[in-house]
Amino acid sequence: MRECVNGVGSGAIRLDRVWMTYHTREAETVALADINLEVAPQEFVAVVGPSGCGKSTVLSLVAGLIRPASGSVRLWGEAVAGPSGHVGYMLQQDCLYEWRTILGNALLGLEVKRAVTRESVEMVRRMLAAYGLGEFERHYPRHLSGGMRQRAALIRTLATRPDVLLLDEPLSALDYQTRLEVSEDLYRIMRAERLTALMVTHDISEAIAMSDRVLVMSRRPGRIKSSHRISLTCERQTPIGRREAPEFRTYFNAIWKELTEDGHAVAGGSERAGGHEWAPAAV
Repeated sequence: MRECVNGVGSGAIRLDRVWMTYHTREAETVALADINLEVAPQEFVAVVGPSGCGKSTVLSLVAGLIRPASGSVRLWGEAVAGPSGHVGYMLQQDCLYEWRTILGNALLGLEVKRAVTRESVEMVRRMLAAYGLGEFERHYPRHLSGGMRQRAALIRTLATRPDVLLLDEPLSALDYQTRLEVSEDLYRIMRAERLTALMVTHDISEAIAMSDRVLVMSRRPGRIKSSHRISLTCERQTPIGRREAPEFRTYFNAIWKELTEDGHAVAGGSERAGGHEWAPAAV
């Protein structure tokens, strides 16, 4: 794991007083306003908020794909000046190349970095085997289910050994049952690899079930409205097990209230877990 340098902060990810503005011929749009955010090493933080509030813009800033209008973005204490090999970015779609085998897709990031060696190929094969795809390494993406494809995409991202993982609605393209199954895989892999993660999602339940902390953003211009430290009492610390915790509904209702007060409906209006179904309590 990398350590912070120059004594700047203790977070793996840190945004200080970040503003982001987009310009067109017709107008200027303020996407983010005074964002202050810190993610500790090995912490899993989820960000929820209305559509268009700038959640994905935050990920793009951390990834070094864009620069803020003002403020600072740091990884491990170092200013982000562009894309970094220490950051993995997983999108909504798996983006697997249909003409490449699963092994070939999983090796793509290493190929781009010119880091394919006999040892790295064996490492990727071990990861495929460990996460249930070993027997499919010579198959093509069309032969896999949606959940298996997302698992392959995650292994492709992890193969480059990132310190920080950015997740932009990684499960949104999957049906409900598959989302639950893949969330279990993702959670297990993230914890096993001891990664720092920042995930954007519209699904409140998903955010609570998977993360250590949930940040709530306002509508545009996006600001951090609140931070919820998630502490759940349950026998199984997995996304499905955590949904059974007695505190789960309390967190859900609190976050739901904040978002609906902002005048926007969000995903997660009814919840199914362990055979139960409920809607948010009246608030």
